[in-house]
Amino acid sequence: MVGELEFERPVVELKNKINELKEFAKNTDVDLTSEIEKLESRLERVEKDIYENLKPWDRVQIARHPERPTTLDYISHLFTDFFECHGDRYYGDDEAIVGGIAKYRGLSVTVIGHQRGKDTKENIKRNFGMPHPEGYRKALRLMKQAEKFSRPIICFIDTKGAYPGKAAEERGQSEAIAKNLFEMAGLGVPVICIVIGEGGSGGALALGVGNHLHMLENSTYSVISPEGAAALLWKDAGLAKQAAETMKITAPDLKAMDIVDEVVPEVKGGAHRDVRRQAELIDEILKQSLLELKKMTAEELVEHRYLKYKKIGQFSFENDTIGIK
Repeated sequence: MVGELEFERPVVELKNKINELKEFAKNTDVDLTSEIEKLESRLERVEKDIYENLKPWDRVQIARHPERPTTLDYISHLFTDFFECHGDRYYGDDEAIVGGIAKYRGLSVTVIGHQRGKDTKENIKRNFGMPHPEGYRKALRLMKQAEKFSRPIICFIDTKGAYPGKAAEERGQSEAIAKNLFEMAGLGVPVICIVIGEGGSGGALALGVGNHLHMLENSTYSVISPEGAAALLWKDAGLAKQAAETMKITAPDLKAMDIVDEVVPEVKGGAHRDVRRQAELIDEILKQSLLELKKMTAEELVEHRYLKYKKIGQFSFENDTIGIK
């Protein structure tokens, strides 16, 4: 099976066996209906056991799946009349970030998101979803335009991180990210952020300061990748699986810590199994968010955003020790 993940092998083996029996029965007069039904029943149990008990590293693998839906995939299913805008009016256009104006259920909105490729050619074009400074400046330009015309902003987050190359640093990568954080905090329109794949480091945060932050069930959100954390902590990137367990980077973990507002359920096996159905699941959460936030004034939206981030990492003093809630 294309895109087979390590933990999915028992499922793949059973599916292959079922297909073999069906093909054999089709080409002969042997009745294998009973055997096939038994295997299909066993497959259902195995799938349930695997996909309902995913470990953090399993979710990391799903978030990185090469066929996982991208920002443009979701735009085509969730929005109409999408008009893509290009360039930052300073340097050029960055294809690792896409953005523009669209209609969502008849409402004019601004949509912005990281965009990676699904094959080598497209990944090179999109710089593997790792933006340069002009990408973040393009995003900010669209956000300020949205604020001017009172359009809600919807951001899709899916990047390993901002591009760390020399050219990006020369053009002000850190300043571009920092300015986005500062400006997004004060926007007077609803801002909804959805992590659809990997949410890595400041490259993700630059599109992540919103009133609501949602995550797909098998996405990740972290200051560093498990490999990077393992290399720093234990001098061995090979311990990435162990790092993923301790870092609390999955949607259920972040929901438990009140960093994420809603966890968007995924179709069995991951979003790449059924993009249309996954878009419908996102649509349900997105609709609820907009209905709630549209009732707020500009001042209330800014205050709401401020309080949301203020409560993250509160300190409590217990028995003369400092703990983090």
